[in-house]
Amino acid sequence: MFTTLISPETLAAHLSDSELVIVDCRFELADTDWGRRQYATAHIPGALYAHLDEDLSGPPVTDAGRHPLPTPAAMTTLFGRWGIDEGKQVVVYDASNGSYAARLWWMLQYMGHAATAVLDGGWAAWQAAGLPVSQDAAVGRTAVFTGAPRSDWLVQMGDVPGVSLLVDSRGPARYRGEIEPIDKKAGHIPGAVNYFYEENWGADGRYLPADQLRARFQALLGETSPDEAVFYCGSGVSACVNILAMAHSGLGYGRLYVGSWSEWSRREDNPVAGGNNP
Repeated sequence: MFTTLISPETLAAHLSDSELVIVDCRFELADTDWGRRQYATAHIPGALYAHLDEDLSGPPVTDAGRHPLPTPAAMTTLFGRWGIDEGKQVVVYDASNGSYAARLWWMLQYMGHAATAVLDGGWAAWQAAGLPVSQDAAVGRTAVFTGAPRSDWLVQMGDVPGVSLLVDSRGPARYRGEIEPIDKKAGHIPGAVNYFYEENWGADGRYLPADQLRARFQALLGETSPDEAVFYCGSGVSACVNILAMAHSGLGYGRLYVGSWSEWSRREDNPVAGGNNP
């Protein structure tokens, strides 16, 4: 069972497995149909396509961020439509080193499906290895998904002031408030420290070795238990990369503030901090 990362070579060796579900999560915020077009051009054989806005987001129930988390009922329906049941190994990938695929990884883990892994290096690594591709659109075989949400993994806006460690996963310039290309205000949530999600990758786009990740997250956590650390980003998507990397390091799973900065910054009465000072 693969629960964090899987290499392209290992996935290729299992493509014919009947208990495998592959999901392509390629996406671009500036061109929301880009991923679907790329999928139609070429994808990993047998892969289904998941759209960030249409499949991995839902109406604002738990949060009012830019990509609200679907309800447990909606996720149960979606995963069942894709043919995911308790016996399936799920592999997810994108063209962004996992920054979108990690959202689906987190959603499945949150709903109790541990056998979910992100393709290390994503589509670029698959292509670089010269592995097979397809243009045939896959259709999921309906299954009964029986997972249930791990409610303690989910942090809502009202919970944020009481967390012991809050980690902003966005780039340093956005954290400091020097730029804000998307949301209403620039800056970060007061008390948050910065750990950019891209720091988990090497120059080749692959995740760093587990021991290196462990050392980095141990330094970040300090005296805080991993399961008490809360990660956020712009809209609850790329923060999942940090949660994935920490889990891959062997330290365990953190929590996700799904609404993230896009929700926090919309409220006029929410305080905002800037600079490098938490």
